Amino acid sequence: MSLNGKHIVLGVTGGIAAYKSVSLLRLFVKAGAEVQVVMTEAAKEFVRPLTFATLSRRPVISEFFTANTGEWHSHVDLGLWADAFVVAPATASTIGKMANGIADNMLVTSYLSTRGKVFVAPAMDLDMMSHPSTVANIEKLRSFGATIIMPAEGELASGLVGKGRMEEPEKIFEAVDYRIGTDTRDLTGMRILVTAGPTIERIDPVRYIGNFSSGKMGYAIAENAALRGADVTLVSGPVSITTSVEGITVKKVESAEEMEKECVSIFPDVDVAILSAAVADYRPKNYSDTKIKRETTGDFELELVKNPDIAKRLGEMKRDPQMLIGFALETNNEEENARRKLREKNLNFIVLNSMRDEGACFGTDTNKVKILGKVETIDVIKDLPLLSKKEVAEEINNIVSLYYDWTE
Repeated sequence: MSLNGKHIVLGVTGGIAAYKSVSLLRLFVKAGAEVQVVMTEAAKEFVRPLTFATLSRRPVISEFFTANTGEWHSHVDLGLWADAFVVAPATASTIGKMANGIADNMLVTSYLSTRGKVFVAPAMDLDMMSHPSTVANIEKLRSFGATIIMPAEGELASGLVGKGRMEEPEKIFEAVDYRIGTDTRDLTGMRILVTAGPTIERIDPVRYIGNFSSGKMGYAIAENAALRGADVTLVSGPVSITTSVEGITVKKVESAEEMEKECVSIFPDVDVAILSAAVADYRPKNYSDTKIKRETTGDFELELVKNPDIAKRLGEMKRDPQMLIGFALETNNEEENARRKLREKNLNFIVLNSMRDEGACFGTDTNKVKILGKVETIDVIKDLPLLSKKEVAEEINNIVSLYYDWTE
């Protein structure tokens, strides 16, 4: 995907997150886009216009005309020029003006004139972010067709911790790239269920059985699908990562039984399920309401029972033309074991990865997989090299897109 030759207006407003807009500008320029920065007066208090002008190789626009020359900056021409109008950071004030057509500065008048796709990345303190007026204005912009790149949680300029940090430049760039870089919206209208992360099975209030899954693979699949137009439900075990990509509904669970309950409830209403979670195979037979004390002598024995097999349950529920993709993490006889799971669990495809591949599996940002499956009588084997998990997610969703083309 590339933004080469695309025209982007980058609107920068008066928030401390304006410093992140410098990195965002660099990403756009590096991708080959032509970028015109428009700053509000307040934004100049945080980052000097010269910084943006140097990186964009264009003078920054903030006024309707240049005072010393009388040169007119046409907001209409700028709006028509833009393939994308990106406001990052977007303060509560600017969001309110955009939502209600208050055209008292160059940024908002240009926005009102644009025919390109609009992206808004809010950044403000958590109480401002949750205020009913801000919530209503964001929903209003969304109803106008704007893509809202919601802020992340973290430490804010006020010293408080919560939702309000502008999303990282790389995430904003990805959202713009997916929507205008290739206009790839091939999953539009599809409903996709994705599972991610580990499950944990409690022994007592302070101990549990779990695994090392970070959730990165599942979250990457969910984000890629949503950016391609799908309506995604992400059932997530306990992870430390979050997503702010529009179009994803996150359902938090802890145990395998909780994950099964959510998946069984959701699956009848989706077109595709991609089961990338690392679900615990076993759970303690008995749970102790109080902390189990260490004995002075002898060993502690823990009796385990089988957890539900979510992939098998959904495979039994599957109806045409639903699509079910599973994952297989193997340490030996990898392809043989994966193909057996493919058959026994009534999957369309299975994504195989091996603990023996360096840079793959738990906790890494990369993965090396082989995608196995069958379309009618044709065997599909896609053996991928070591890629980022975002690239693997794209390959998996390419299979989803192509599958429906193949079987139509």
